Amino acid sequence: MVSKTDDIPASVPNCNVNTVDLAGETPDRKETTKAPHKDPCACGHSADTAVMNGGGAHDHSEEESKQDGGGDTDGGEDSNEQEVIVIQDTGFTVKIQAPGTEPFDLQVSPQEMVQEIHQVLMDREDTCHRTCFSLQLDGNVLDNFAELKSIEGLQEGSLLKVVEEPYTVREARIHVRHIRDLLKSLDPSDAYNGVDCNSLSFLSVFTDGDLGDSGKRKKKGSELEQIDCTPPEHILPGSKERPLLPLQPQNKDWKVIIMPMQCLKVLTMSGWNPPPGNRKMHGDLMYLYMVTVEERHISITASTRGFYLNQSTTYTFNPKPANPSFLSHSLVELLSQISPAFKKNFTALQKKRVQRHPFERIATPFQVYSWTAPQVDHTMDCVRAEDAYTSRLGYEEHIPGQTRDWNEELQTTRELARKNLPERLLRERAIFKVHSDFAAAATRGSMAVIDGNVMAINPGEETRMQMFIWNNIFFSLGFDVRDHYRELGGDAAAHAAPTNDLNGVRAYGAVDVEGLYTLGTVVVDYRGYRVTAQSIIPGILEREQEQSVIYGSIDFGKTVVSHGKYLELLERTSRPLKVQRHDVLNEKDESVELCSSVECKGIIGNDGRHYILDLLRTFPPDLNFLPVEGEELSPESVRQGFPRQHRHRLACLRQELIEAFVEHRYLLFMKMAALQLMQQKANKESKMAALTENSSPEAAVPALPSTETPDASAESSETSTETLTDGNSDAAQTETTSTSDAPQAAATEATTTEAAPKAEPATETDSLAAASTTTTNASQATHTEDNVVPTATTNGPLVPVGTTIQNGECESPLEAKAEDSIPGLAQAKELAEFLAAEDGSGIDPKSREVVLNACKAVGSISNTSFDIRFNPDIFSPGVRFPEDSADDIQKQKQLLKDAAAFLVSCQIPSLVKDCLDHSALPMDGATLSEALHQRGINVRYLGNVLEFVDKTPAKAQLEHFYRIGISELITRCAKHIFKTYLQTMYSVSQGVELSALSAAVSHFLNCFLSSFPDAVAHLPADELVSRRKNRKRRNRVPGGGDNTAWASLTPSELWKNIVSEAQSYYHFTLHCENADQVVEKYGLQKITLLREISIKAGIQILIKEYNFDSRHKPAFTEEDILNIFPVVKHVNPKASDAFHFFQSGQAKVQQGYLKEGCELINEALNLFNNVYGAMHVEICACLRLLARLNYIMGDHHEALSNQQKAVLMSERVLGIEHPNTIQEYMHLALYCFANGQLSTALKLLYRARYLMLMVCGEDHPEMALLDSNIGLVLHGVMEYDLSLRFLENALAINSKYHGHRSLKVALSHHLVARVYESKAEFRSALQHEKEGYTIYKNQVGEAHEKTKESSEYLKYLTQQAVALQRTMNEIYKNGSNASIMPLKFTAPSMASVLEQLNIINGIIFIPLSQKDLENLKAEVQRRQLLQESGKSVGELTVDSPLELDDKIPMDVNVD
Repeated sequence: MVSKTDDIPASVPNCNVNTVDLAGETPDRKETTKAPHKDPCACGHSADTAVMNGGGAHDHSEEESKQDGGGDTDGGEDSNEQEVIVIQDTGFTVKIQAPGTEPFDLQVSPQEMVQEIHQVLMDREDTCHRTCFSLQLDGNVLDNFAELKSIEGLQEGSLLKVVEEPYTVREARIHVRHIRDLLKSLDPSDAYNGVDCNSLSFLSVFTDGDLGDSGKRKKKGSELEQIDCTPPEHILPGSKERPLLPLQPQNKDWKVIIMPMQCLKVLTMSGWNPPPGNRKMHGDLMYLYMVTVEERHISITASTRGFYLNQSTTYTFNPKPANPSFLSHSLVELLSQISPAFKKNFTALQKKRVQRHPFERIATPFQVYSWTAPQVDHTMDCVRAEDAYTSRLGYEEHIPGQTRDWNEELQTTRELARKNLPERLLRERAIFKVHSDFAAAATRGSMAVIDGNVMAINPGEETRMQMFIWNNIFFSLGFDVRDHYRELGGDAAAHAAPTNDLNGVRAYGAVDVEGLYTLGTVVVDYRGYRVTAQSIIPGILEREQEQSVIYGSIDFGKTVVSHGKYLELLERTSRPLKVQRHDVLNEKDESVELCSSVECKGIIGNDGRHYILDLLRTFPPDLNFLPVEGEELSPESVRQGFPRQHRHRLACLRQELIEAFVEHRYLLFMKMAALQLMQQKANKESKMAALTENSSPEAAVPALPSTETPDASAESSETSTETLTDGNSDAAQTETTSTSDAPQAAATEATTTEAAPKAEPATETDSLAAASTTTTNASQATHTEDNVVPTATTNGPLVPVGTTIQNGECESPLEAKAEDSIPGLAQAKELAEFLAAEDGSGIDPKSREVVLNACKAVGSISNTSFDIRFNPDIFSPGVRFPEDSADDIQKQKQLLKDAAAFLVSCQIPSLVKDCLDHSALPMDGATLSEALHQRGINVRYLGNVLEFVDKTPAKAQLEHFYRIGISELITRCAKHIFKTYLQTMYSVSQGVELSALSAAVSHFLNCFLSSFPDAVAHLPADELVSRRKNRKRRNRVPGGGDNTAWASLTPSELWKNIVSEAQSYYHFTLHCENADQVVEKYGLQKITLLREISIKAGIQILIKEYNFDSRHKPAFTEEDILNIFPVVKHVNPKASDAFHFFQSGQAKVQQGYLKEGCELINEALNLFNNVYGAMHVEICACLRLLARLNYIMGDHHEALSNQQKAVLMSERVLGIEHPNTIQEYMHLALYCFANGQLSTALKLLYRARYLMLMVCGEDHPEMALLDSNIGLVLHGVMEYDLSLRFLENALAINSKYHGHRSLKVALSHHLVARVYESKAEFRSALQHEKEGYTIYKNQVGEAHEKTKESSEYLKYLTQQAVALQRTMNEIYKNGSNASIMPLKFTAPSMASVLEQLNIINGIIFIPLSQKDLENLKAEVQRRQLLQESGKSVGELTVDSPLELDDKIPMDVNVD
């Protein structure tokens, strides 16, 4: 399974971070009450972190309601029941009567606004041409913004009349715009040009329209013979050809519609606009000029009563109505009367439009750009022209008052009420909408700034230092203005600061503290420049910054100020963000208290809100990339060559790493406390002994609580009993549970941890004794760290994997897993319970000492409870600390060193381990970056990760990962060089040499990818220069002039730069001098490199076949470069309640409660739609899981419908060749096959294979699954030879990546044997089945059902082979007189093929009686309590009836 994007919830299939009470004690709804606490923070891992550190209980309820909108403190379960019901309010039907059409019924919901009915009517085929109308009920006009439930007399069956209203100028413009949109509705050019949130989708090309219908086209009898199954040559296994054209197959609709179905030749505003005063008095609003398909030139007046023909021509103005004037309320009605071709084509166009799946037409929330496009004809379009050159900045025609006050909108939505579910939904919807609008406006503004369309607010200064304001957004460039960052790395630091700042905004936004405000922030990379767009604090431009800042420092710590209100607000973020409150010295050597880094500035705006900005140091520095004189790093870091010099001093640790590190320290803390407690209690009275017995291994918990859920830790302070929870429903329970219940409380926590085999008690104690004697100082703790190493997947449960690092190798993590197991944790729970029960006052001193020792050892800032926080100002140049905090600073320095060591000694091995056991399967650069980020590894460690892989003994099984890593490293280096290359070309606002931009980009790509050895830049002949000048021009030498320095770049020079960039930035040595060597040495594909560099640098190229390997001419010409797009980074606001429902649903599903799970997922889908609208990656994940559940529960048709939506959505919001889209295509093919749509299933699988070849090539573990699918379907349609090619390729890939002894390989052998059997080649069949049998026998034993099945099949094959041999002998002996026994050659039944397809896709159906079901449920619950829902290596996924885990999770494939 591919590691998912930033946004996808629960991307790791079994990562339900929420606590679902497995014993079924907590009713479903109760879980949902705390939903908001699960607000997933924007970095893609869930923010259960909110109360990770330090005493939890004291102000929980208050914090929940304030911080995460959690509230519900008043209503508990009941209020939530109500809330959910409110959302599911039943709809009713109304009748709509429009002029000139029959009345029709419309299903509406009471929550809808009248406006939404308007939208429906503007989209319907028969009413789409109306825009200016009102809806009337019994003669009363309905208010557009009223909710239907608030309208008196509106009920089931009411008749609403559509009444035409008089036009205004605004309404007339909206009408023209709408008609233009209808005429363009099937034109893909907006998607290619990346405007108006249009994006591409090609699914319908492969399904011939809607899947629901194509199912009906099945023919009886011999349908199989009629399927054309032959794939194109380039898709067959082993093909080296990688064509680009099939990436965007020609959609039949586009050809048909755009050419023959043209409705109008020209529709544009007339040059006679605006109407003169006397005509305004006659009701003229504006004039239009049109040319019909019949070449008739007409002039039209838009008046208050509608549209009519006037008598003006191109050169004479005569606004009088023509005769006949054809006055019509709608432009479509008018044109239909004038032009027969318009009438015919418009009707056909609308029919086609409404037949398209809605998901092909709905706008996406954020713009998606395509890196390839065909040559699209540029058509005349008045609306587009008007948009480009007027002051229309965003959505002005929808809102009064022209430009939007972005800051006010962003902050007001945050202030909306959030006490109950409907309020939170409303709030989250508003936040999401404003954010997506802001991101669009900021992107547009950034492009305008770089294109030179915006005047600077400081025009006198050098271009790099200029700042801009456009549409109430402030823009600055990523350069070091006024040597602000001189000590931190100059321009390199100024380039990194905006993304750090954005991460800070994301983190504070996710914590969501009431009263603390951040700025809307978008970072845009465009044409080599980085632009930061921010909303503007009211009043900040009217005064100097020095006067405004009342908290923090404007000069990196020289002068520092603080403010009580800010300290109070930031204190509430300090626990979830792990920021330590600390003192620094100001210029007068006075101590100033801060609760953030010094750079973080607090400004109170004129609106009275408390804003924080410059959050670039929200997270602590990464010491591996920050050499500090006199500071020695931990041995683990030093061993790997750290600290290393980085380009700038702003390298920070990621939030995910901080979470994982704290989680890891928490485990250590529990173990130490537990061990000491056990030693103490061993020689105490019997009461204590009884307690120890209570946590015997039977009741113990074999895995850690899921991430960020240290349930009842040993947290106690004298003043208040503090239990460490994450706001789950068990929190209250845990505090009051008697000690004996402690292990169970913990058991309920870790819902879906990956396999943690049950450990022997002895090993645990021994390893603990070895790991931690009573360690008291922090440096000793570092050594402990080596022995106990959990891999924390930040958005999933935490799996202890004691990976000891020796010489950079990762010792078999699976053996180590066992040792990090149980009694320690159980004991520590007990300690927590014990201390809680004692109320903190009468704690016996020894127990207190236990906690003290454990706290010291793990570096907790408190001595009475586990609380790890970081001081972000440590090692900041210019920041000084008071002398009395020296000890504390020393501790903090050690903690930072430990965190840096944890990253290299623990997180990197954990990532590699996950890739080895295929729980992380990156396919391209983006999914690789995600996999790194999820584990808190910055991309600057990519060189280290690759070195680690290189030294791993199992390197062969990581070849795919290594190759993707090398490709990512090379394209990132190329992107760095490309950025400076473009900057040398021209300076902002002067537009120097922009005429040569396409030539420059094509020259760069030639140097990067073409085999042509002396790529020479073709300086474009200047089209505009007079003859005399031209003679001079012709002789100019590339590189001669200033602005043509780019032209002197050569391939060898570029590759030298790439190699040195890899060395200096990633500390990785590349051995190559040109593209061909890279392809040969590392097995990369040029087409993949082209895709990666285009996506990263925002280049759009012409879609055609490129000959990279020609040594006679360069691959690219300037005509091949179509556009440069912005690459945009922004915050993704989350739908927290929906996300919580989604997780609860997943958990239910994994417990085997499919129906309940399905209901919860459906509820989540409703809520997601409520917040995000119809299109979003999280909705995509939701639909995928729903489809899988529908399929498992036998509703194949529903599965098909949901999965079709998932594919369309994935294409639209992630991109047509994104790894997730490839996955979605594979799922859809399975459901098509199950529905009997065999040819569609094959087309979809071929499409998926083509995309995968394009994205990562053939040599990838996921390709084995895809080829097994294709092979099985081909087997089903009796294409045996083709089937064998795919299945044998799958076998080879499985053997390579899973090892010859793997059960996957056994299954592959079996599938190949079946095809050979169908071909009657029994010898080959026997050979393969024997291989499979041997693997089964060795891995799972002879008694196992799989081994028996294989043995039976071997017998059957042997009989068949003997029978065949007999027959052959008979023929040889008796010639033509032989009496031949008829041999049975049976085509495989569809059912058997489907069964195998299900197995390889990780879905197992087990026929069960009611009694079996009861037993199964009981067994599942028992297993859940024992936490053994995961898979152990020796276990066979495809056969164990109780492994529901494999049956359902979103993307788990058989292991």
